[in-house]
Amino acid sequence: MTRPPAPRRAPDGRARTSASASRPASRPGADRGDRTPTPDPPASRAPRVPRGAPSPRASGADQPPRAPRASGADKPPRAPRASGADQPPRPSRAPGTARTPGATRPARASRVARPERPERAPVLPGDAPEVVARSTVIGGAPRWVSGALAGVQAALLSVLAVVTPALAAYVATSADPANADVGWTRSVAVGAALWLMGHGGALQVGGLSLTIVPLGVTVLALFAAHASARRSAYPTPGAWAAGIGGYLVAVLLVTLLAGDAGPLGAGWGSVARTLIGATLIAAIGLGWGLLRPGRLAVVTRPLWSRVPPVARAAARAGALVPAALLAVAAAVTVGWALSGRAATGDVIVGLGLDTFSGLVMAVAQLSLVPNLVLWALAWLAGPGFAVGQGTVFSPTEVVSGPMPALPLLGALPAEPSGAGPWVPLLVVAAGAIAGWWLHRRLEPRSPWQPLGAAVGSGLVAGLVVGVATALAAGSAGPGRMSEVGAQPLLVGGTVALLAGLGAVVVAVPTDAAVRAALRGAWSRLRGRAGRSAARADGAAPHAAPDPAPHPAPHTAPDGSAEAAPDGSADD
Repeated sequence: MTRPPAPRRAPDGRARTSASASRPASRPGADRGDRTPTPDPPASRAPRVPRGAPSPRASGADQPPRAPRASGADKPPRAPRASGADQPPRPSRAPGTARTPGATRPARASRVARPERPERAPVLPGDAPEVVARSTVIGGAPRWVSGALAGVQAALLSVLAVVTPALAAYVATSADPANADVGWTRSVAVGAALWLMGHGGALQVGGLSLTIVPLGVTVLALFAAHASARRSAYPTPGAWAAGIGGYLVAVLLVTLLAGDAGPLGAGWGSVARTLIGATLIAAIGLGWGLLRPGRLAVVTRPLWSRVPPVARAAARAGALVPAALLAVAAAVTVGWALSGRAATGDVIVGLGLDTFSGLVMAVAQLSLVPNLVLWALAWLAGPGFAVGQGTVFSPTEVVSGPMPALPLLGALPAEPSGAGPWVPLLVVAAGAIAGWWLHRRLEPRSPWQPLGAAVGSGLVAGLVVGVATALAAGSAGPGRMSEVGAQPLLVGGTVALLAGLGAVVVAVPTDAAVRAALRGAWSRLRGRAGRSAARADGAAPHAAPDPAPHPAPHTAPDGSAEAAPDGSADD
């Protein structure tokens, strides 16, 4: 059932008459199917305007006036809408049934209020459950397992790098009848013993102890630990500790493998020394690999912040001195190798080495190159070093003697340097670099702090150089070769003195606080000297002027004083 359309209303409110109502009714009896339209009267049809001509529009004056629109005040008020509570309930309708035409829409049901959630107590950091970090690479194992595997991997990589040349040398010389009684296990034991020497272990050969440390093997072990931790371990303290443990286990296994050719043949003291060196190498190498750039400062900040600022500045400046001296010593070593290439060639020819043996010898000598660089550092400091008892290699004196047939030793200086007495000034220059660093970085609160920092930097430099020199020294064979290297105390003390002098010369005079204190002290000294001089002048007695001589009174014959010519009488 459709609703009839509502009639249109004019602006004045009356119903507007439609066009169909104004038309005359159809003739009676007309059929519904007769759809012929009834023509309109001619008067009501508008004249046709030709195409393209403007259509005439009635002007505003010809148009009938419009009735004014009713304002809001004239409109009848609207009935207020019934609220949800006043509306009758909407009848329920079964699903699938059509809505009844004309039926009223039921009222919308109001939303049911949800119960309020209880407030949760804040979770403090200490109340949170401990989360165990797991690794997704090793099948869900704890992360410390990755550190243990990295430690074992580092030990295996470095020991294989040392043992492989020894095993290759055995394979190359196995056809020689002189080596018929030597098995391949002997070559592996020799390579393992050399690897243990790089960790500080001593060897016992023919009743003689070899204690010199091939620092090239030490550097190789440090690099292997760094690379393994960087690649395979998670940066956690547990992984670091487990890595050290794994490395020590590998060192113990290699020590047992080497047998009497290794530290076991030299006694338990040598074994303990090997384990201490292995612990230091693993701790430094693995820690260097686990710590990402910038994390070292974060890790050491709790301990480093307790150190006074002057001591921190002295330690950092003191570390610059060994670094600069090592760079200069490396350059000096290269110069020695170039100048002594003729002697090195003679040693190689005398040994009669073929190509393969020469390569093995070259790899073996690489383990002693860092030792030679540290000997050159001792040469720069002035005391020099020795390669055998009774030998001296210093800038001002060279005393050589019989040496082992090693091509590396052909690079030692054959004569004193032309600038011998001036060579130690390079250490003073390195100390001056440290002093300039102190001048740029240190903010002293008193005039004595720059002096203390400069002296402290010299002490730190001497300590570092002394320890490094001790590592590069030791016994390299029987007889004369029982003394190889430099004297740590003498070299360290010399570096501390010269580097501290250079730092003081630069850091103290360039500091503004020191200059202000010196000017104040000079002013006070001058003022004190002036006051002392003035006090000395005021304490001296002044001589009184001599009085004018009085004329002797004239005595009368009767003994009375005679009157003066001006009428006054003498007293």
